Amino acid sequence: MESLIGTSWGVFIGMTVVIMGFAAYMTGHALASTWKPLWHAVVYCGLLGFADRFLTFALFDGKLLSLSGYLIDTAVLVAVSLFAYRLNQAHKMVGQYPWLYEREGLFGWRRKGPRGGSTDM
Repeated sequence: MESLIGTSWGVFIGMTVVIMGFAAYMTGHALASTWKPLWHAVVYCGLLGFADRFLTFALFDGKLLSLSGYLIDTAVLVAVSLFAYRLNQAHKMVGQYPWLYEREGLFGWRRKGPRGGSTDM
């Protein structure tokens, strides 16, 4: 599997999951906080994937031009960013419109009312 990610597991966990994962989490959080569309997270995480590949190459002698490494890194970063986006979006909907919505699970909200409401998102 090391050849697929272009580096060792320790570097992958440390650089991609921890350091760049934090950047992806904050990206998703910021995009949801400013009501930007979801597709922005995918674009920004694509750029974070390039930064991750370069830092892995420059600091840990990983493969710079590893397509599979870039795709795996970017997929992890997109997943983290989408998680943060949806988590923060649900929090904002309930917090900003408490008379309309109530929390339903970790990522959802529903309309308040006598019917029990349907999930809006």
